[in-house]
Amino acid sequence: MASSSALKGMFMISPLAKEGYASSLLNPSANAAAQPSKRKFTGIVAVAKENAANETAQIKRVIGGPSTVLRYTGEKPVTPILDTINEPIHMTSLGVEELERLADELREEIVYTVSKTGGHLSSNLGVAELTVSLHHVFNTPEDKIIWDVGHQSYPHKILTGRRSKMGTIRQTGGLAGFPKRDESKHDAFGAGHSSTSISAGLGMAVGRDLLGKDNHVIAVIGDGAMTAGQAYEAMNNAGCVESNLIIVLNDNRQVSLPTANLDGPCPPVGALSRSLTRLQTSRKFRQLREVVKGVTKNLGEQTHEVAAKMDSYMRGMMGGQGASMFEELGLYYVGPVDGHNVEDLVYVFNKIKSMPNPGPVLVHIVTEKGKGYPPAEIADDKMHGVVKFDTQSGKQLKTKGKTVSYTQYFADALVAEAERDDKIVAIHAAMGGGTGLNTFENKFPKRCFDVGIAEQHAVTFAAGLATEGLKPFCAIYSSFLQRGYDQVVHDVDLQKLPVRFALDRAGLVGADGPTHCGAFDTTFMACLPNMVVMAPSDESELMHMVATAAAIDDRPSCFRYPRGNGIGSLLPPNNKGTPLEVGRGRILKQGSRVALLGYGTIVQSCLAASELLKELGISVTVADARFCKPLDGRLIRQLAKEHEVLITLEEGSVGGFSSHVAHYMALNGLLDGNLKWRAMTLPDRYIEHGDQTYQIEEAGLAPKHIAAQVLSLTGNKESVHLINV
Repeated sequence: MASSSALKGMFMISPLAKEGYASSLLNPSANAAAQPSKRKFTGIVAVAKENAANETAQIKRVIGGPSTVLRYTGEKPVTPILDTINEPIHMTSLGVEELERLADELREEIVYTVSKTGGHLSSNLGVAELTVSLHHVFNTPEDKIIWDVGHQSYPHKILTGRRSKMGTIRQTGGLAGFPKRDESKHDAFGAGHSSTSISAGLGMAVGRDLLGKDNHVIAVIGDGAMTAGQAYEAMNNAGCVESNLIIVLNDNRQVSLPTANLDGPCPPVGALSRSLTRLQTSRKFRQLREVVKGVTKNLGEQTHEVAAKMDSYMRGMMGGQGASMFEELGLYYVGPVDGHNVEDLVYVFNKIKSMPNPGPVLVHIVTEKGKGYPPAEIADDKMHGVVKFDTQSGKQLKTKGKTVSYTQYFADALVAEAERDDKIVAIHAAMGGGTGLNTFENKFPKRCFDVGIAEQHAVTFAAGLATEGLKPFCAIYSSFLQRGYDQVVHDVDLQKLPVRFALDRAGLVGADGPTHCGAFDTTFMACLPNMVVMAPSDESELMHMVATAAAIDDRPSCFRYPRGNGIGSLLPPNNKGTPLEVGRGRILKQGSRVALLGYGTIVQSCLAASELLKELGISVTVADARFCKPLDGRLIRQLAKEHEVLITLEEGSVGGFSSHVAHYMALNGLLDGNLKWRAMTLPDRYIEHGDQTYQIEEAGLAPKHIAAQVLSLTGNKESVHLINV
């Protein structure tokens, strides 16, 4: 627990506050009539450690006073204070010591729960004190708290009436892994993608003002999320609008996820990270503010504006570049504040809350991912996302399969191409681990670029590389590329630049649910005039498509592949694929009456369905389209003319591969005869989180569903029960 002396040492109160000039902060009722129309908020600033070796020394994170020994035995933790909290209102009467213990109990609860379910761990351990402090000071759901990114919302879920359901998190029918508006009235805004909180929060704040309400809006945004352009667009607008809005910048110096490659931890990327580090450690800034304190004591009562300008000037001149940047956007900067010190957090939030008209305020807090759980604190990736694990050792209970993930097959194939072509470079948006490009970076550190959570920039950056004759591979999750679509259209496709897009997590993604579901990429990529659009049916085909993309040097291309492991297909020697003929599919199994034309890994379900139908005496042709654009017209004509039934299949939305096939067949008269054509796609709705097998069943795309569709079209409806539908 932080003592009073520790609190005084951690913060300094601005001279204006001590002399009575910042009445709006420390004494809202004082001098009310004299308040200027423009807010003058000169408040609380954290003091860097006295013994810092230099201005860029690392700030030391502490929980806040003497360490508490937390117990991770694997047994359900004893949580006497948490047991009394069913809603946030039950926290309002707790004192600082009780709030600190509550934060400890939250950590023990989260480790215990996530060890049994898997999920996001370290980000939630890092915000225990912050979550407790916010819910102690503010009153949700009247006050709005937005979590950005939403994977740090587990403590929030526990404190807002969902503790008993935490054992179901990310599971079929259970709690979502992110905030979800229809799950709880306390979830003000859904956020599975990053950098949206300030925009949403500003909209809520302006809406509140227009409706004459007086609630508070708090946007909690991580330093990684702060690297995206939307955050700055929102801050710029917030500074102009000047509605009351509290932005909490959660700075844990983890702007890439996960923050490790094969050699160990990765330093955070970008100038913002360096700027925040300088803010955390600038001794000159602190010392000069002390000088300002002495000067303003002797300037008299009419010095509020002068002192405020001096404060801002000193911030910009002496190492407070980040503060100056935020304030130039029209926000008042408060911090850095120790994000693991409950007493400090409660004090800061209460003072801001008590102000009648603060405008947009940014509170910069410094936290540590994995705080309080030693295995997470020392892990290279901070145990960001985990499967089930042993709580005492932190060892994750991963089962070793016969195959590896499609992500890893992509990375291995790209390395094989890059070993033979020094013009190949790779780009990712803060997802080196998720996209597999940490493997590439380990081999080619100067040819791999982490641009932060900035998909728009990633796409146009790749376009610029292409103009110089390089061969960029831009690896982005399918759902995340949605954030950079204008750049794909305008900066890449329109100019016919040979950028290669590797679209990971295509199709249904399981526990991450609809926010991460890659349903739409085929639809939005295949409508572009110059784009080559591919999807492999297995891991060896993926390697061939990596080689194909590397060979296409006169236009852009993309290939999609799913979450999950390969099927065990025979890999090409040394993982080096062979370029495919662009726009040519293949027949995998020849039949007579029915043709199944699959696009992507759903081809494997087509093969399984054909075996079910074979037992019922129905001969099925299975074809692998490989390409959505350009389509293999010759293959489509052959299948349409030689079969009674043609079914096109894809794990994507309406408007994708099947729509392109239908358009082609209509233009070429292939639908004018007796052919029965049907499309099987993802349904026109979002499919909730859960096991991928469950999601496939829910979508109606399992082998038995395919077989049932065939039986229906061939007049064998009475046989449907034989395939256990």
